[in-house]
Amino acid sequence: MLLITCPHCGPRMGSEFVWQGEPKPRPDPETATPAEWRSYLYEEDNRSGWVEERWMHRTGCRAYLVIERHTLTHEIRSVRLLGGG
Repeated sequence: MLLITCPHCGPRMGSEFVWQGEPKPRPDPETATPAEWRSYLYEEDNRSGWVEERWMHRTGCRAYLVIERHTLTHEIRSVRLLGGG
């Protein structure tokens, strides 16, 4: 079971949250090629180890979070609001 501590709601089960991928820079809409858009929209690094991921507290406060999680052990090292607010 994944336990995520929401900054607003406290500890909650992982089933309350929706994984939204790893934060990555958005391509410039004016200059991006179709290949750059495809990579941005559909390709993930899928690394083993510590990664930062975007999650949304779907059934709680609906906040967007950045969670630092180990992909093999699911240990969570940090949780913060997206944008630092």
